[in-house]
Amino acid sequence: MASRKPNFGVYTPLLTFFAKDESLDLESTLTHAKRMAEGGVAGLVLQGSNGEAPHLDHDDRKSLVRAVRNHLDGLGHAQIQLIVGCGAHSVRETLTHITEAEESGANFALVLPPSYWVAAMTPAVVEEFFNDVASRSPLPVLIYNFPGVTGGIDISSDSIIRLAQSNSNIVGCKLTCGNVGKLQRISSTLPADSFAAFGGKSDFFLPALVAGSNGIIAALANIAPKLHVEVLRRYENGDIKGAQELQSRLSHADDALVKVGVTGVKAIVSHYFGYGSGQGRKPLGCPTVDAFSASVLDPIQRVVDLEKMYN
Repeated sequence: MASRKPNFGVYTPLLTFFAKDESLDLESTLTHAKRMAEGGVAGLVLQGSNGEAPHLDHDDRKSLVRAVRNHLDGLGHAQIQLIVGCGAHSVRETLTHITEAEESGANFALVLPPSYWVAAMTPAVVEEFFNDVASRSPLPVLIYNFPGVTGGIDISSDSIIRLAQSNSNIVGCKLTCGNVGKLQRISSTLPADSFAAFGGKSDFFLPALVAGSNGIIAALANIAPKLHVEVLRRYENGDIKGAQELQSRLSHADDALVKVGVTGVKAIVSHYFGYGSGQGRKPLGCPTVDAFSASVLDPIQRVVDLEKMYN
């Protein structure tokens, strides 16, 4: 099955906002998607870790993808690609998610390895899972490697390379593991015109670009999309020193962001940009920035100040 890889650029793993009763706050989510589009991102990742995917049911997922796609198209941003998280613990359920995402307007499926029975997930089993999914998927598939949410399962570069070489419907990966060497091995082995290896954190954005990343998929882009786009612009123009200066700000802010969790990211967006709230679905709570220490807020404030300079 011939497939096309995601475009090069910055991708925001979009936050999902909720109302106080924990229903979808589509108005705030669409406002957020609009700010990302105006910030120059190449795409959005919906229903990923930052989108609180484990707390979304099938109806939520379908309505969210369709609403974002329609909103972007209506604003004249039809070029922005949607990568949609579709991971589940079985091939059958994963394919259901992918089919629903495709029908709702997604361009690509992002799939975590199954992780309920971690001890059974040998490299061979994980590779068989991805081959089975990709062979039947109506969307091109990206492998999502994030040991922090899969009980420590860390997909090797060997496995990712084998999967991409054996199944043309596997067109990329997101490496939130932070292993730049793995990213380098993958990008230098697989053809760049058919496979997109993405670094998965702002913390190593510039090193990832040097290692062949297809841009970045990074939580901090929810706060500062323009700043990420500027790092990419400076890198492409050969201004490595300028890119390094901004990268240092991103690394400090990204380290702070990890300490507040997904609802904390929403609270920060709400505080600085005036929409949504930190509301999560239980057992997650609804934090406000008042609960965050100066050591967390100061590096984020510096990034916000830079972001607003590009307005």
